[in-house]
Amino acid sequence: MNMDQLKRQAAARALEEVRDGMQLGLGTGSTAKHFVELLGERVAAGLKVIGVPTSEATRLDATRCGVPLTTLDEIDHLDITVDGADEIDPALNLIKGGGGALLREKIVAAASDRMIVIADDSKWVPTLGKFPLPVEVIPFGLGATRRAIEKAFAECGVSGQMAVRKGKDGHVFVTDGGHWIVDAQLGRIEDPASLAKALSAIPGVVEHGLFIGLASSAVLAGGEGIRVIERRKPKGD
Repeated sequence: MNMDQLKRQAAARALEEVRDGMQLGLGTGSTAKHFVELLGERVAAGLKVIGVPTSEATRLDATRCGVPLTTLDEIDHLDITVDGADEIDPALNLIKGGGGALLREKIVAAASDRMIVIADDSKWVPTLGKFPLPVEVIPFGLGATRRAIEKAFAECGVSGQMAVRKGKDGHVFVTDGGHWIVDAQLGRIEDPASLAKALSAIPGVVEHGLFIGLASSAVLAGGEGIRVIERRKPKGD
């Protein structure tokens, strides 16, 4: 079974959680695209749902697949968001943003009662950080922002090369929100929660790809089948 088939398996398993009348967050990326396509088949068969896309690409996919769309200005919450991830650790903390949609993805995930992460099992890692961490930044004052990011890295015990992301055309990649992305090669992030907090405090940082405590469950597809991992809630949660 190839990688694409594994991604589709994970998407199909997540679709089993969707019920009539639900309001859904629709993720971005190759795995989430499978979910949107499968959801479109269910909608064509009579399922009544409405979705909020996390990117212009997903909006186009959902429209093509016949999935009705809305915005977070028109509804006050989402039942489930289904999205992929670039890395998933055993606490279900994530690195996301390889596709450049991390800001909208995080807004939608935070507005959801549950976030189901779908992926092939190569995305499951003991420690986050091998995948470059995306940090979405304002182009203005980028030098100052990069220095502040380097200082935050040092305070959190990590370091690595940073580079402004380029698109396939060789020009600077621009997000749907008009921002740039700095990718940081950190190797290992021992304390992702502390790093997330430090990055969020930097004025020029719009958002970062550390998703801490947002994922409710992960659906991982591998050669031996599907694994579903539920996030263990802290006592008193």
